Amino acid sequence: MKKILGIIGSPRKLGNSEIMIKEISRHISMPHQLNLIRLSDFNILPCRGCYQCLFKEERCILDDELPTVLNSIIEADALIVATPTYFLGANSSLKRLMDRGLAFYAHGEALWGKPAVGIGVAGIDGKEGYTLLGIESFLALILTENKKSVMIYGALPGEIFLNAKNKQMAAALASELFKPPSEKDGPSCPLCGGQTFRFLGDNRIRCMLCSNSGTIRMETDLPEFTIHKSDHDFFLSKENAKKHKEWLLGMKGRFIEQKSKLKEISFPYLNEGNWIKP
Repeated sequence: MKKILGIIGSPRKLGNSEIMIKEISRHISMPHQLNLIRLSDFNILPCRGCYQCLFKEERCILDDELPTVLNSIIEADALIVATPTYFLGANSSLKRLMDRGLAFYAHGEALWGKPAVGIGVAGIDGKEGYTLLGIESFLALILTENKKSVMIYGALPGEIFLNAKNKQMAAALASELFKPPSEKDGPSCPLCGGQTFRFLGDNRIRCMLCSNSGTIRMETDLPEFTIHKSDHDFFLSKENAKKHKEWLLGMKGRFIEQKSKLKEISFPYLNEGNWIKP
């Protein structure tokens, strides 16, 4: 029996994010157990940027509830992630978990390619801001395979299913979870499939998912993107992920090597400003 983990990025119980995950589960034909995590239930502290999770027994030294969440993700056969839009972005609980992503690298083999789908919920049609990009980034940076991520709309608890098309979307996402990824609808980054771009001028663009740059041209009704791989990609392949981990591990040696020089730069700022404390 498959284990499917629903990650709810909403503090609202029985809200739209929660019921969408459960509706998707209802349409998954194979026998499975649906486990649920509401991120706001867990004490997940902000990352301190100490890198100890890469060196010290490959686990984070912070005493919080991240291990429960991380182990649940590792043990799952597939993920369904849903989060509401708060001020034109994904609820901060999803970003706080993603910020602890260094701790995920010790489990790269178990996480790589784990199938996942994502759902963003916004109260007003078209007013999701960068919510979908946040979900896509989360799924990419924890090394899963994002089969499909979508936005749906509804503000009041349960309102999403006043629109019958959202139940159809749930069924479609359920069917995508365990099959090969389908083609993106519309123009997308040829490297990662991202559909969010920054325009840099002179026909230059940057994909905001994989952060690689290229050009755009309009020879037909639809834009065509040429995006070039960089020398340092995070998730386009398993080898990319391994090399990024090696780069992170090398930071300790680089810091020791340049410690004196870095202190000369930083220390003159030590006593400037007045700190406001809690």
